[in-house]
Amino acid sequence: MATIGQFLMAFMTRLKKKDGQALVEYALILALIAIVVIVALHFLGGAVSNTLNNVGQNIAKP
Repeated sequence: MATIGQFLMAFMTRLKKKDGQALVEYALILALIAIVVIVALHFLGGAVSNTLNNVGQNIAKP
């Protein structure tokens, strides 16, 4: 499985090889993905936090 750093390096390499129009398209796609991730974290953040707290509390119990 590729790491985020490897993905970003591959993405940046691809950006350098394309013309201006393709760069704008890639930037728009990246912006859309970022917006979706931010919205998802906003709505799911509390649930994830609660789950992690429950796991931590259960691990801490003897």
